[in-house]
Amino acid sequence: MTFGLAGAAFWFWSPQVGELAGRYSWWSTLRSVPALSWLPGPRAAAEGLVLQGNVEVRQVNLGFKVGGRIASLAVDEGATVREGQSLASLEKVYFEDAVAQARAQRDQARANLDKAQNGNRPEEIAQAQASVAEREATLANARLASDRAEQLLRSGAGTTKAHDDALAALRQADAQLNSARQYLALMRAGARAEDIAAARAQLANSEAALAVAQRQLADAELVAPTDGTVLSRVRETGAIVNAGETVFVLSLTNPVWVRSYVSQVDLGRVRPGQMATIRIDTPGAPTFKGWVGFISTTAEFTPKTVETRELRTALVYRIRVVAEDPRGVLRQGMPVTITLASTSTEPMVAGASE
Repeated sequence: MTFGLAGAAFWFWSPQVGELAGRYSWWSTLRSVPALSWLPGPRAAAEGLVLQGNVEVRQVNLGFKVGGRIASLAVDEGATVREGQSLASLEKVYFEDAVAQARAQRDQARANLDKAQNGNRPEEIAQAQASVAEREATLANARLASDRAEQLLRSGAGTTKAHDDALAALRQADAQLNSARQYLALMRAGARAEDIAAARAQLANSEAALAVAQRQLADAELVAPTDGTVLSRVRETGAIVNAGETVFVLSLTNPVWVRSYVSQVDLGRVRPGQMATIRIDTPGAPTFKGWVGFISTTAEFTPKTVETRELRTALVYRIRVVAEDPRGVLRQGMPVTITLASTSTEPMVAGASE
């Protein structure tokens, strides 16, 4: 009986059991419970601290910035896409018409500004001068007719009505001459500064409207914002969608982030930039290199995935490990084993921020 208890104790405290316990995050959490603090912590093997974690699920809903009818969908579920790749497009005829209309209004505003800045043509000024000369001749004839009517009225050969008609014609000719002279002065002076400023503002407004129309035409094409994998295709060709309505759900594959939790006891053994080795449960699968990109500054309770109420009350710190996965082996949500290097090394890249 004594031999059996001793053997059991030896087996319980053997390195193999310590290694097995280190593969489960609940073992580290169990030690943080005050009544159970005597239990062994995560495996402190020669290669460093061993933690358990999961590849973070990172996805984004993609939709058009403008509304319309879907004309085509270029990818299906499961497709791997690259940044800038076209995923879908809307019917563009309305957007193209809006661009053409805005461009015509811009050209008209530019012509008005050019006319205001350049002034009137010499031919227009010459025409105004000819009009002044014509009005001067008309005024001279009206003055002669008025004088003649006045003389006839004095001699008794004329009538009062004829004299009044001649005076009215004289006044009309004089007014027409003044109007022609003012028009000639305006033609020579050109547009006012206020008119030029208004024409310039109208041109700027039309150019902005053209830019908006062109941007909406470009937004009728949905492109991938980054590399990833299409998780789901929510809409089909011919569907009418509103601006911002989800068309695709994209899984972000770069960079790959692994989430894990460190107990208060082991927090001092983790530092930003610390190198890490990541393993998955698949037999014969390769290992992945990585580095600690983020360490939470705030303690939190153990995630709800831990089944016992006692373990959920333990405080841990969340860390994020940036993994190198050029072949896309790591899948979102996949459980992994993380081995942190026992000595500090320089980070390969700048650490990811929260």
